[in-house]
Amino acid sequence: MAGGYRPYRLLWLHGSMPFTWSGRATQTLSAAALGTLLLASAMKRFREPAFFHQVVPDFLCRDDSGARPNGPFAVMTCDEWVAVSGLLEAGAAVGLFIPATRKSAAGAVTAMLTVFLAGHADALRRAYGPAGTPSQRKVHTARPRLAPGSMVGLWR
Repeated sequence: MAGGYRPYRLLWLHGSMPFTWSGRATQTLSAAALGTLLLASAMKRFREPAFFHQVVPDFLCRDDSGARPNGPFAVMTCDEWVAVSGLLEAGAAVGLFIPATRKSAAGAVTAMLTVFLAGHADALRRAYGPAGTPSQRKVHTARPRLAPGSMVGLWR
């Protein structure tokens, strides 16, 4: 190559990007992405609550039909737990969108997703039990892996 022309340099940016990504910009983008995801999840909880029934542990769900005994923690029906968690998700999403409340909302989301892992663990137990199906195993094996990545993005 005569004259020092190197075609591969055209592909390399050498820091000439018109913007820089600060830690704050990354945190804002992560908060907006997770807030959007939480809002979408909250809306789905009200449109299709049955989708989330599998991740509410049985011992939390009150059964008013009398088919099974209620334990001490069965204070709400499964539908009520799904609705309450949808309200919590929507509130956390709004908190993530507002810069002044973002840090406390990030703490609340971390706590909420940590508590939700208990429901995912129970769903995994049932999916791999005698009544579990291959599709339940696939779904419930993938679901809990999403929460830790979401939490890490907020605290960077």
